[in-house]
Amino acid sequence: MKKAAVMLYPLFSMQEISCTTELFKFYGKEIVTFSAGREPVQSEDSFTILPDRPFEAFCREDFDCLLLPGIWEPLPVLLDQRNIRFLEQFRGGGSLIIAAISSAPLLLGKAGLLEGRRFTHGVFEEFLDAFPVMPRAGMVRTYLVEDGNLITAYSGAFREFAAAVGRRVGLDCPDAIFSDMSGKTWTEEDFIFHLPPELLEEARAFWDSCIEAEKSS
Repeated sequence: MKKAAVMLYPLFSMQEISCTTELFKFYGKEIVTFSAGREPVQSEDSFTILPDRPFEAFCREDFDCLLLPGIWEPLPVLLDQRNIRFLEQFRGGGSLIIAAISSAPLLLGKAGLLEGRRFTHGVFEEFLDAFPVMPRAGMVRTYLVEDGNLITAYSGAFREFAAAVGRRVGLDCPDAIFSDMSGKTWTEEDFIFHLPPELLEEARAFWDSCIEAEKSS
């Protein structure tokens, strides 16, 4: 299974891609984070992340998708040419799935990846007027759009975004994999959980090793 790449930049929205990355973790897909430099990057909610690798260490053959989270203050990220130069290598389509949510399509637009493509976004109209980096001709006013290797979404569609990206990289995930809990009748049995039989023996061995380590410490 190929890896998933996540592009990081200051004040990125971890929440908007957390369902997608959790899905990758569940299915055993390795995630590698990339950024313009080697310094820690702070998310919009003040989590500090140390990226795994700089942009120049990206090897396209190792990955089948690139995730771009939204940005709380997109202009500084948009004006950092290191981000744009990294994305410019993906012009012209290809097999790499590029998935951008909320304000992240601004980066794709400035890097020239949206020309002739259909896409959506979650950017204020006033910002679009002030910084017209996305071609209006391809904008679709909806929550999620798939066009070739490109997946874009409005920020509130983070569940649907995760399912769409997961399916495109070959994961068997239903549309409702992260649906909310309301509007459905639940029973107590719905909240009794069991490990799959194929994982039970492995889990017991791990628990036993933890107990032995605790005893010897």
